[in-house]
Amino acid sequence: MSTIESSVSSILLDRVAEWLTHSSLAGDDLENIVRGFCERIAAAGLPIARVHLTFSMLHPLYDALGFTWRRASGVTIEGYRHSVGAKPDRFLQSPYYYLLDNNLQHIRRRIPLDGPAEFPIFEDLRAEKITDYLAFVQPFGDGSVQGMMGSWSTDNHFGFSDDMIDALLRMQNHLAVAAKMAVLGKLANNMLTTYLGGDAGKRVLNGQIRRGDGETIRAALVMGDMRQSTMYAEKEGRQAYIDTLNEFFDAIAAPFNRNGGEILSFLGDGFLAVYPCGRHKDPSKIASQAALSAVYQAQARVAELNNERAEKGLGAISYGIGLHIGNVMLGNVGLKDRLTFSAFGSAVNEVQRLQALTKKYNREVVASQAFAGYCGGEWTTLGEEKLRGIRQKVTILQPRAPAPALAIEGGFREVAPNGLSEAEQVILLHRDAKKQAKRPTVERFVQ
Repeated sequence: MSTIESSVSSILLDRVAEWLTHSSLAGDDLENIVRGFCERIAAAGLPIARVHLTFSMLHPLYDALGFTWRRASGVTIEGYRHSVGAKPDRFLQSPYYYLLDNNLQHIRRRIPLDGPAEFPIFEDLRAEKITDYLAFVQPFGDGSVQGMMGSWSTDNHFGFSDDMIDALLRMQNHLAVAAKMAVLGKLANNMLTTYLGGDAGKRVLNGQIRRGDGETIRAALVMGDMRQSTMYAEKEGRQAYIDTLNEFFDAIAAPFNRNGGEILSFLGDGFLAVYPCGRHKDPSKIASQAALSAVYQAQARVAELNNERAEKGLGAISYGIGLHIGNVMLGNVGLKDRLTFSAFGSAVNEVQRLQALTKKYNREVVASQAFAGYCGGEWTTLGEEKLRGIRQKVTILQPRAPAPALAIEGGFREVAPNGLSEAEQVILLHRDAKKQAKRPTVERFVQ
């Protein structure tokens, strides 16, 4: 009978290491690296049935990305959201917690077919006929909060041999290097997308990084602004005002960041969104209608927010939105060593002045004749105004009330997953452990 050692090819494992190096240099993303790695080590003779890998990420919404690979079904991916609060009992009784709380790099356990399970997760592994389990933690450098945690599992009758464990640890180091490169690439993308927006972030990543780099596009423009923000700031205090502002942006701005639209910048208590389009009638119509549809959704979401605020005894938040269409210059401006990627030009100035006219006409939404003409639909003329920088007067219009089906797309609050997965808790504990590394051990246990 052949043993488990004879089924592993060191030559093929060396090829997997080479493949990881090439993937890193080619800039492959984390998903492709994880999937390709798991498939290749299995093909090299390692009888891996299940691999779980969690990578900490610097991201405004998520602490980590989790990948679970199974020989029979491939890779599944989860994003683990930021969260606070008590850690669930299942995590406190997990191998990951044991690893982190005892400052260990590895833990290996054979999984018995029956009898009591040392960790609750072993009950799930039994159902998958797992016989041996090896968990690990791999920081991406001393003192770094970025890192990789995970586990290797096999359903082989013999479990893991010493040669197999040696091979896994060796390959784990190669995987960590490739994963770190992919995580850094993902980090750059996350940060640019978060602070610049998706399209602007791609432009910068693609090399549009010098002062003066830019281009002119045509777009439907949306400028939104919160009313009486100074009063809220003085009345509510710093943190309460920031929370109010974020609730307002969650309600009003989110619809403009989908369906072809993008929030290009937040300007204090306001925002600028663009819907890029071609220079002909049909693309302009599509962009304008998408922007107007988002306006209706935003109005419904702010109304829901204000209902919630009324139940709490808080005042309603008012706002103004201006709509326009025209040519926009996108590019890098500022100092040679301190740039911002922004939109500018006459159309941007005009939509800002249109937004300000919502105060004069006491309306939530106003639009230019150019926008209404491309958009179509029913509009009410409010008057004519002389905008600074434009010779002729501009006709100001207001959209009529939308059909209920257009106005409501759902609640303004994003629904977070109930509870925290084990991997979420892993990354939170890993982060906390870094912060508490110099504290007395007893203090860590009682927190």
